[in-house]
Amino acid sequence: MKTNISFRRKIDFILFGWIINVVYPQYFRPKYNYLPYSKLFFHYLIPQKIFRLNGSVSWPVHFTSTVINSKKIKKGIICDPGDNPNVYIQANNGIVFGSNVGIGSGAKIISSNHSNIDHSKQDDSMPIEIGNNVFIGSNSVVLPGIKIGNNVVVGAGSVVTSDIPSNSIAVGNPCKVIKKKEPYAENFSNFIFNKKIPSKYDDFLSQNMQ
Repeated sequence: MKTNISFRRKIDFILFGWIINVVYPQYFRPKYNYLPYSKLFFHYLIPQKIFRLNGSVSWPVHFTSTVINSKKIKKGIICDPGDNPNVYIQANNGIVFGSNVGIGSGAKIISSNHSNIDHSKQDDSMPIEIGNNVFIGSNSVVLPGIKIGNNVVVGAGSVVTSDIPSNSIAVGNPCKVIKKKEPYAENFSNFIFNKKIPSKYDDFLSQNMQ
């Protein structure tokens, strides 16, 4: 965002930002107003790329989290599945994340279950689909084939067993809509990003312009 940037943050980008941008081609965040690039380097890049914890994933994943079959994940910008601690994401049947999706610590997003009649196999299902401007609370579980609309909050500790419509706040086990959510208000037009954003996200970035 267009704010006064400290000298320390500018140096941080000069020293480490270019490395992060090269190593993580799917990392798109505000240039200065998110995690320091030095933290991304030491706490994310080294465990991922040197010690090969989630080494094939092309965005930052916390060393305590697990992302399985990342090649079957499609995601937007301002979205890095697994960047919080102790997140488990299994994408065997595919997961589609929109833009500006947050996933709280300890959450689990599971796209396939083991077969009831043969535990060595996994059941097929439709991909999980999660829209734009969604937050999935800590220790929540999203089960196979679920569709979550745009502008949704899933409360902490919820178990999502059925689809959640757009503009909703949903909580519980099983997760149920408890009220309508107000429109998402963050003004993306003020963001200065760490790298050029692909043009396919122009509509998303302009949707909340004041």
